[in-house]
Amino acid sequence: MSIETVAVVIPAHDEEALLPAALAAVAVAAGHPDLAAVRVRTVVVADACRDRTARLARTAGALTVVTDSRNPGRARDAGVRHALARYAGRGGGVWIATTDADSTVPPDWLAYQLARAREGWQAVVGTVVLPCSSPLAAPHRALYETSRPTDGTTWHHPHVHGANLGVHAAAYLDVGGFAPLETGEDRALVDALEHRGHRVLRTALCPVLTSPRLHARARDGFGAYLAAMPRAATTS
Repeated sequence: MSIETVAVVIPAHDEEALLPAALAAVAVAAGHPDLAAVRVRTVVVADACRDRTARLARTAGALTVVTDSRNPGRARDAGVRHALARYAGRGGGVWIATTDADSTVPPDWLAYQLARAREGWQAVVGTVVLPCSSPLAAPHRALYETSRPTDGTTWHHPHVHGANLGVHAAAYLDVGGFAPLETGEDRALVDALEHRGHRVLRTALCPVLTSPRLHARARDGFGAYLAAMPRAATTS
């Protein structure tokens, strides 16, 4: 699968505190030597922001889309459509990678996704980890990985996170893209890809570090999962 352009899409709602670290991590990933022949562009969708999110994104060199939907599904899709309007049709394929403004991707994140795309995978669904300093790190690992096999075989995990997701543009368009959902838009996209028969790789080999904050920007998102975790850990 030939990939000429990678578009990294980051939705953000009042993320001036954490967005710079997220963009810095993406910039490092974009500079990986395996991407020397690939154009990498970052699109930040500043959704209903009242702070300096959009300004910081522009200062960092990201393409910036300003929306007022207060809806993660609409925001992610707006970022993807903006990227495709600029880069689709210029020869070669476009790969869409999504992460979140409160997350930092590893240096080989994009290189890993593109390597899988060249193997014929049409989507890569990764995992997330919490900082070791967080008191939630251990219970997260225990609860989150309950489906991990104990026999050493590869873990084809059941999780879906917009913070660690990649998809070929053709497959994305085939299923209609991110649905306009307030939560679960990432899972809905992957479900649609699998239903249509696209090759989806679920892998834990290239996790993304995400924020342990309990009051996440997306209602009923990962922050709600973390907030419920201590209670779940004590009752399990």
